[in-house]
Amino acid sequence: MIEFENVSKHFGRTRAVNNLSFLVEPGELIALLGESGCGKTTCLRMINRLIELDEGCIKVDGEPVSDHDPVLLRRGIGYVIQGIGLFPHYTVAQNIAAVPQLLGWSTGEIETRVNELLDLVSLPASQFAHRMPSELSGGQRQRVGVARALAARPEVMLMDEPFGALDPMTRAELQDEFRALQQRLELTVVMVTHDVSEALLMADRIAVMHAGELLQFGTPHDVLTKPVDDRIASLMAMPKARADRVEALMNADQL
Repeated sequence: MIEFENVSKHFGRTRAVNNLSFLVEPGELIALLGESGCGKTTCLRMINRLIELDEGCIKVDGEPVSDHDPVLLRRGIGYVIQGIGLFPHYTVAQNIAAVPQLLGWSTGEIETRVNELLDLVSLPASQFAHRMPSELSGGQRQRVGVARALAARPEVMLMDEPFGALDPMTRAELQDEFRALQQRLELTVVMVTHDVSEALLMADRIAVMHAGELLQFGTPHDVLTKPVDDRIASLMAMPKARADRVEALMNADQL
């Protein structure tokens, strides 16, 4: 469980996040949705203290994150970013093993976990464990990034535009794969995205943000069908308008 209680963050005179409060239930996938600069990535990074909040409180499993050493806190929370961030001079196995090594796991435990995770993300260890990141496709590197984030068996995962740099076909495939994996492992996930369709199709609930404030927090159905203001209504109209255009193209030869 992740809880924001009246959280605010300032950068100079700019209020990046303003009095934000919401609750992420265990096992939920929450999408932080909004335009660039709305504060969603700042919110994400305050959870693992990559950015320190100025006001309010953030709790993970009922404990304020401020009570934890930030380095130890980050080692216990999975983190996946758009650029993947694999160590280029490490093999796939070494990348996945990085956090367990820091936590003092034995060599046997680490090897077992690496092999288990590679199978979990459909990259058999016999084929991929000793490859370098430069030898992988974008989709394969993203799978390794997810495996690395899962290495220490976190219950919470943070994802910042995790699929944004992938081609549309690979992106759709990995979205479906990750959603199934998240539900299977009962992970609590907070995902930043500016893609409305991604939020609607992947999230249990969506937090729509604008200028550091939470405009609406609800299920995809509620946000799509019961927008609280014109800004959200316009945002939700975008995927439908595109779907209508595609349908019109498909039916063009029938006219």
